[in-house]
Order: sequence, then structure tokens, then C-alpha cells
Amino acid sequence: MAVRAADKIGATAPVALEVTEHFGLADAFLILTGSVERNVQAISDAIEDALNESGVRTIRREGRESGRWILLDFGDLMVHIFHQEERDFYQLERLWQDSPVIDVTGMLEVPAAAGTDASEPGA
Repeated sequence: MAVRAADKIGATAPVALEVTEHFGLADAFLILTGSVERNVQAISDAIEDALNESGVRTIRREGRESGRWILLDFGDLMVHIFHQEERDFYQLERLWQDSPVIDVTGMLEVPAAAGTDASEPGA
């Protein structure tokens, strides 16, 4: 849900890492990039709204005001939303390079509507 919500608002370069063995406070990090500060804030809002509406409570939120690096803590999932300059500078993927990558590309694909056959004309 977090990946899809972020994608709808224009987040780029999503990377998810399984950090369970290296970080005792969460199971996964989701790292995303926004184009400008307002976009970073909008991505944060969309993720938080989507998860909260599904019953996942936000435990902590940091960095919302600046819009340069926002951290959303949902317990098992920590979402890092960066402005591109901060993402390049902090390089969380390099810092956590020993953590397995979770494939999020399949999460962005929109499933076909029920009952439609992609081979039919107009489908």
C-alpha cells in the first residue's frame, strides 16, 4: 500500500530493504525520492493516509516541516522519503547494503479488472 500510494503522487526510485537481522526496531525500510519539498511532503501524506485508513497506525513522524527527509515509522515498516540531494548524500542503500532487497516493482503493477481478458479487443 505504501509503494502504491507513493507512486500515485510521483515518488521515484523506490527501494525496499529487509532490515530485520540488522535493525531491531523494524522489519523493512522503504526508501523513496520526491522531486521537490512539496512533493516529498505530499508523498508522506499519501502514504500515511493510505496506511492509517487500512488500520496501520503511525507511531512517529519526523522531518515533515522541511520536506527534505521525512521519516514515517509504522512499527514493522519505516518509510524514508528523501529530496534527491539528501538521498544522494546519505545513501541509505549503501549503508544497509548487507540487507536483502525486497522487490517492489510488482507492487506497482495494476492488476487487470476482474472478468477482463487482455487478449480480447479493447481489453
